[in-house]
Amino acid sequence: MMKVRIKQLITEAAHRAYQDGHLPVSEFPDVEVEVPRAEMHGDFSTNFAMMSAKLQKMAPRQIAQAIIDQLPENEAFLDQIQIAGPGFINFYLKPAAWEPVLKTIHRQDRAYGANNLGQGRKIQVEFVSSNPTGPLHVGHGRGAAVGDAVANILALCGYDVQREYYINDSGRQIQTLGRSVYLRLKELVGETVVFPDECYQGDYIKDLAAQVRDLKGDNWLGDEAAAIDFCARFAADRIITGIRADLDAFGVTFDHWFSEQSLYDNGKVDQILAALAQRGIVYSQDGAQWFRTSEFGDEKDRVVVRRNGQTTYFASDIAYHQDKYRRGFERVIDVWGADHHGYINRMTAAIRATGYRADQFVVLLVQLVNLLRDGQPVAMSTRAGEFETLANVISEVGRDAARFIFLTRHYDSPLEFDLELAKKKTNDNPVYYVQYVHARIASIIRKASSGAGVGVGNEPQPGLLEAPEELKLIKSLARYPEIVTTSAQLMEPHRITYFLMELAALFHAYYNKHRVLTEDMSLTQARLYLVSAVKKVIRNGLTLLGVSAPERM
Repeated sequence: MMKVRIKQLITEAAHRAYQDGHLPVSEFPDVEVEVPRAEMHGDFSTNFAMMSAKLQKMAPRQIAQAIIDQLPENEAFLDQIQIAGPGFINFYLKPAAWEPVLKTIHRQDRAYGANNLGQGRKIQVEFVSSNPTGPLHVGHGRGAAVGDAVANILALCGYDVQREYYINDSGRQIQTLGRSVYLRLKELVGETVVFPDECYQGDYIKDLAAQVRDLKGDNWLGDEAAAIDFCARFAADRIITGIRADLDAFGVTFDHWFSEQSLYDNGKVDQILAALAQRGIVYSQDGAQWFRTSEFGDEKDRVVVRRNGQTTYFASDIAYHQDKYRRGFERVIDVWGADHHGYINRMTAAIRATGYRADQFVVLLVQLVNLLRDGQPVAMSTRAGEFETLANVISEVGRDAARFIFLTRHYDSPLEFDLELAKKKTNDNPVYYVQYVHARIASIIRKASSGAGVGVGNEPQPGLLEAPEELKLIKSLARYPEIVTTSAQLMEPHRITYFLMELAALFHAYYNKHRVLTEDMSLTQARLYLVSAVKKVIRNGLTLLGVSAPERM
């Protein structure tokens, strides 16, 4: 709010300076106003004068002075304005200028931070989408936390968001799953088998084989193809059921679970390939069918149907994304693991070839999680069956700690997840550090209500919240809506996490220096009004991350 007003003042002052002949050119760049890193440089700062220097053919400090001379002298919230360095204009606000922030937070409550950036546009976030060939591991958990938080943030910013899980229940990996279970089943009935390296190795395969044996007995394995097919479908269904349960425990729900196999069952893969072939975008060569992805930005053409007649994953992915747009989504966001980096160009080429813009397709690549136990890395390999499941992590450290820690770094950066740290009930644990602020303020409010009988919703008298620590808190609270907007625009939920940790640090510093409940009733009322606003914003931010805001800890 304050930033918008300062932008307006600068724009109006620049035009007046031109009209009065102090600036030679009527054209100006966009006004950018930022919060300086150092407090000594004011509450807000702009490089507008430096950005205007080339157009105006004047020294930036001269431009800055011309603008300052045109600013209204009676602007109530401004304390002083200074020119700094090569031409920055720094604005210092009066303490009273920050008081409306608290009023806005109390009035808007859970809606504080919301905006209409999306204007109701339909957008889809597809995430996790792990192949149903094994349980979710800790890496999938990070993707789940990122996708769900991005969806929450976009929804708060006015987008019509749908969450989707794409079930890769067709193709070679499902047959490999079936063969893996089938071979373990043959072991159970006493046969000696050679277990290929490409098969899935984990103990969960043995468990699935035992379940099949309990269901079907020992005398049905003669028809190997039929047995493998049954094992594949049985195992995939059981694994998907487990995945749903794990995600539910993680607080992640999807609006839609989409089956890859359905694209073949209803002929959509064949239809899109035929349509592209008719346009010459799919062509035949060396017995295979190829997509002219090189003509749409990829480094080479890609196979969509192999020589043996089997379609590639790329073929079904083309049909799947075509289906997304036909369902009315203006933009689709895919959350992928970092190992899919090389797939982006070909998928973007397919989006363009099927008639959509490249900017209607966004991929968020989530980097690996290095899990630490007792300071030592935990070895993980999905195919070898060596991994820490998401269910085990949730059971060990809790949903809140897992989600919060997954979001403490940008998803494009590797993350070290220290299991021992995540279990600590100390300020070393980032989620505990933030949640404890919410719980402590809840305790203060309960004590105020039961003891002094003071409510927290009454607007305080002006001028009582002017201590440096109080102003820092209010200024931080004022930044929250902008943090949310930026997080939505860049699809970076870690910005919310950083903000919450910074706000928690400011509160701890304030609480260690000032008593909230004092013998001065007016001051107590004002400080309760402040800390309850902090509590609301902490809750709002944690909600976006899918983390609870406890009243007691």
